[in-house]
Amino acid sequence: MTPTPAIMDEPEEKILTDLLRTMLLIRRFEEKIVEVYGVQDMKTPVHLCVGQEAIAAGVCANLRRDDYLVTTHRGHGHCLAKGTDPKILFAEFYGRVDGCCRGKGGSMHPVDPENGILGASAIVGGAIPIAAGAALAAKMKKTDRVAVAFFGDGASEEGTFQETLNFSALKALPAVFVCEKNYYATNSHLSARQSHDDIARRAEAHGVQAERLDGNDVVAVYQAAARAVARARAGNGPTLLDCKTYRWYGHVGPVFDYKTGCRPKEELDEWMARCPIKTFTARLMQKGLLTQVKLDRMLAETDSRVSQALEFGRASHLPDAAELTQHLFHQNAK
Repeated sequence: MTPTPAIMDEPEEKILTDLLRTMLLIRRFEEKIVEVYGVQDMKTPVHLCVGQEAIAAGVCANLRRDDYLVTTHRGHGHCLAKGTDPKILFAEFYGRVDGCCRGKGGSMHPVDPENGILGASAIVGGAIPIAAGAALAAKMKKTDRVAVAFFGDGASEEGTFQETLNFSALKALPAVFVCEKNYYATNSHLSARQSHDDIARRAEAHGVQAERLDGNDVVAVYQAAARAVARARAGNGPTLLDCKTYRWYGHVGPVFDYKTGCRPKEELDEWMARCPIKTFTARLMQKGLLTQVKLDRMLAETDSRVSQALEFGRASHLPDAAELTQHLFHQNAK
């Protein structure tokens, strides 16, 4: 059984403010995609994480720049929270040379090695063993770097999830596995796929420390991630965070899929009322740590940054045709 987590003090004011800034950046970045996607000059498919911002913000706030991160096709928020410049993300989404993959990866495959982001995999569960490999490398090199994998509840049904958790526990790898349990694998609800929704139990079966938490509570996520990262960095093995959350938009694209019968609107309305940004903002205001004036200023600064990033991405040049066969494999220097 998972022991009761140690009670932690409320994070200091700067951390709380930074968490809000990160969530606002992710939300406004993704809302900007929704705003412009209909123009059809952004050709890449987009998988939005609106509604799930607290998990990316809370986890990545505990990571160093050199810590490893591996994400999924729904990885914009993770990259932004880890420090990726929104300019190179937008440029990538427009297929331009200033993108993080020079326009070859698109929305589903961002890479940012300078910020420890090894990449994103559109293969369900693909991030999990890659993060374990990075964690193994860190341990073999005797560093204190930590590797984090983000994935959805659908990935917990893949064999690679079970195999990787077993191996990670066996080798006491410095890894943190973060399940963003939004209850849908494309359009299939978790209750239609599994007899229970307790993903932490699967980790515990392999001897992996696990915590269940409200993934819409950014402070709870921050504190759970702090414990998990500290445990990994100290050489005490992996942790799984089972984070309950919900994505507002459809599996892919900038539309609400309840309109096509994929989900009940009442369910979406219930989760939108539990918006992680709205509830956290109210919490900070109640504590006297945030005012409407300060919030408006943060929103204006964020919107300006996102708009500038969008214009940068659009203004960047398309790759030359000669690049079609470049950067396909690593070539050792002669």
